[in-house]
Amino acid sequence: MKILIIGGAGMVGQKLASQIATSGLSNGLSSSPVSELILHDVVESAVPAAPFPVKTLVGNIADPRQATELAALRADLIFHLAAIVSGEAEQDFAKGWDINARGTWWLLEALRDEYEASGRSYVPRLVFTSSIAVFGGPFPDRIDDEFLTAPQTSYGAQKAMTELLINDYSRKGFIDGISIRLPTICVRPGKPNLAASSFFSSIIREPLNGREAILPVSDSVRHWHASPRSAIGFLIHAAQLDTALLGSRRALNMPGVSCTVAEQIEALRQVAGADAVALIRREPDAAIMKIVENWPRNFAPQRALDLGFTAETGFEEIIRIYIADDKPGR
Repeated sequence: MKILIIGGAGMVGQKLASQIATSGLSNGLSSSPVSELILHDVVESAVPAAPFPVKTLVGNIADPRQATELAALRADLIFHLAAIVSGEAEQDFAKGWDINARGTWWLLEALRDEYEASGRSYVPRLVFTSSIAVFGGPFPDRIDDEFLTAPQTSYGAQKAMTELLINDYSRKGFIDGISIRLPTICVRPGKPNLAASSFFSSIIREPLNGREAILPVSDSVRHWHASPRSAIGFLIHAAQLDTALLGSRRALNMPGVSCTVAEQIEALRQVAGADAVALIRREPDAAIMKIVENWPRNFAPQRALDLGFTAETGFEEIIRIYIADDKPGR
């Protein structure tokens, strides 16, 4: 099996590549052999040690020529992780639509061309990382699988549009697609990025590493989280799922943990003590608050649970996973 990861240099892409290099596509139930892994991104991707060839490609998904080149690889499995994050997509409208929406449409068109050129025999599995930003308020207490998508940010609109495209191209048989709506992935390793949600990780990661963190929203903000380890599990599971079980609805809400910022901070206190909590400095930011208040807070993701997707059950568990997997000096 030839696997292509678009967005292979990012945090999730690198963790996914390492998992595939170590265990193939094992999901605990089965394991598919891998013949080649290809990592594509706007910068050079780090290459994990693997018992099969690993190749890197550098290019911009917003360039239509890239779509043609990537589709011509005829990968059996494509993980489409490439995107600019929510805050940047809101600040730079044109860039957001070019990368998060038009780039995917060009890719799908190029895959359709390969489908026709192959005599309609090339139909890759495409796993797309969507987002809970496809939803907009007013929200029920828990969003179930019947709740409508009505995004209130450009990023959410771009993700929702891509879901529709993947549904339609799958309906026509050009691809075998699935969109997984990720919770906010927390605790992200490394430095803060331009995502409006970045502070959810920063208020845990920075204090655990002895540094001050800025909290731009109130303690009462509630949100939906899952660890990077869970995100990789979602992707591996989606890659091998029988998509016939999805029917005509190929987008799934992933499981996660719903908690307030105050509950996050209390979990940090339980794990690392009061000295860590004292490193969180409150500095309200109206722009971030405006974005965050339009995000969903809690889910009842029954379809995904019934299909075997799993995540953490509490925020303390998420913190301990960061310490085990990503904390410097662990």
